[in-house]
Amino acid sequence: MPLTFAETGREYVIRRVAGNDDVKRHLEELGFVTDGKVTVVNVIQGNVIVNVKNVRVAISRQLTQKIYV
Repeated sequence: MPLTFAETGREYVIRRVAGNDDVKRHLEELGFVTDGKVTVVNVIQGNVIVNVKNVRVAISRQLTQKIYV
């Protein structure tokens, strides 16, 4: 399922990162890699705050649709 539908506070394993090469590279640089762990911390005005590799990152809702857990 896309990260968009993930429950707040629950840890998930990233299964796949979709999108064109630039999007995939950008997400990988932020720490969103296959078999990595991610937790949704909060959703604020369409942006999603996640904890990935012990760092909090805010990404757009459109990007969360490209991360499958």
